[in-house]
Amino acid sequence: MAPCRSQCYPSVLRIKLATEHPARKLPGVDRILQDAQATKLINTYGRTALTAVVRILLKNWRDNISDQNRDPPTHSVLLKQAADYLARRNYGLRRLINLTGTVIHTNLGRAALPDAAIKAMLTVAANPTDLEFDLSTGQRGDRDSHIESLITEITGAEAATVVNNNAAAVMLVLNTLAFGRQVPVSRGELVEIGGSFRVPEIMSRSGCKLVEVGSTNRTHSGDFKQAINAETALLMKVHTSNYQIQGFTKGVSDKALAKLASENNIPLMTDLGSGTLVDLRRYNLPYEPTVQEAVENGAHIITFSGDKLLGGPQAGLIVGNRSLVDKIKANPMKRALRVDKMTLAALCEVLKLYRDPDQLSENLPTLQVLSRNSPDIEAMAERLLPAFRAQLTGHDYAVSTVQLKSQIGSGSLPLDLLASWGLCISAGRGKGSDQKLRTLADAFRSLPIPVLGRIHSGRLYFDLRTVFDPGEICEQLGHLKL
Repeated sequence: MAPCRSQCYPSVLRIKLATEHPARKLPGVDRILQDAQATKLINTYGRTALTAVVRILLKNWRDNISDQNRDPPTHSVLLKQAADYLARRNYGLRRLINLTGTVIHTNLGRAALPDAAIKAMLTVAANPTDLEFDLSTGQRGDRDSHIESLITEITGAEAATVVNNNAAAVMLVLNTLAFGRQVPVSRGELVEIGGSFRVPEIMSRSGCKLVEVGSTNRTHSGDFKQAINAETALLMKVHTSNYQIQGFTKGVSDKALAKLASENNIPLMTDLGSGTLVDLRRYNLPYEPTVQEAVENGAHIITFSGDKLLGGPQAGLIVGNRSLVDKIKANPMKRALRVDKMTLAALCEVLKLYRDPDQLSENLPTLQVLSRNSPDIEAMAERLLPAFRAQLTGHDYAVSTVQLKSQIGSGSLPLDLLASWGLCISAGRGKGSDQKLRTLADAFRSLPIPVLGRIHSGRLYFDLRTVFDPGEICEQLGHLKL
């Protein structure tokens, strides 16, 4: 006869209760969100985001239980994990401290803006503006009108316009002036401008036909002359701002190309890449061709960046003959590539600084950083050394000051390095030292304000050229978790 259910189930229940799975002990999501620590996170990241992360953490804990006797995590532990998760994956751009040794770092946002530009951006961001409104007529206006006269005043060009970056400027010019036609370019100038964007590809997308002339290291005027025919739309010269060919080399000067172009009734387009509006040698920096020189040498259209050596916001500037610039402005692509009101406001304030070159290095952050002298940076390294040692020496790291070479960055003056100083951190030469350095670099990137250095030859380096407030570095060291 089958046993009675009432006789066997009580014992089964007792066994289950005695060996209750630890997952059943996990706190519920609602109870966790009632914690005071959770309230702070909700105020920072929002209830929806925190709820989603807590559920992920609880699921991960359930899925990875291996020890039946393991105690479940407390509210505090779960919320600490949630805080770390949200801090690392919080949406939006985060401010960081660049100690990589590359001043104008493309991946880190390039040029820092001056205070005047930031204030102008805040003003136009918070209020209606006359972006495309003519106050004198009460009719629709042109956004280029706010900045064109300033650009032409500084550069000496007849006309100007602005788009969202220099690659866009090059593409717009070629699409307007050379669509379906040929454009001769020296083989030695077919640069890759970063992110796998190459001049030949930009030319192809713009609708023109690339004609390679000369060789990689030597190109003559005759090479261009031979390439010109009825299908030639313009001649193009690309400044090799992000690399140099040395040795047995020859190129064609701007003046010679401009003369050849004019003789054939076609324009000369010069892409300066980075672009500068002032002779950098007056600030004890290496020589870089200026936009003004390109204008004086006869280039009919010139393109350059706003956020590299110029020290402004991301933008592509186009200057040149009025008839050509007017055609470029009329291209429907111009609307797709236009800049917004905040970019225009920032660029205008940066350009105003160039009216007074004597004060430029004091007012333009990019130039201020680039022109810093090495002894001042060394003194800062000596002041920071004790703080770094106090934080790291007990963890088997050795810290010392070291002389470094800073790069200008973003494809500007690639062979010219700036004397600098910084801190060098080593973790021995034994097994695991490389991983130990990578772990330390990770810890610095996890700080409330992430600090970025560079690992090279078994050392972690922090170049201090870009630092003006060493106290901020010390404050971040206090949050370092090893």
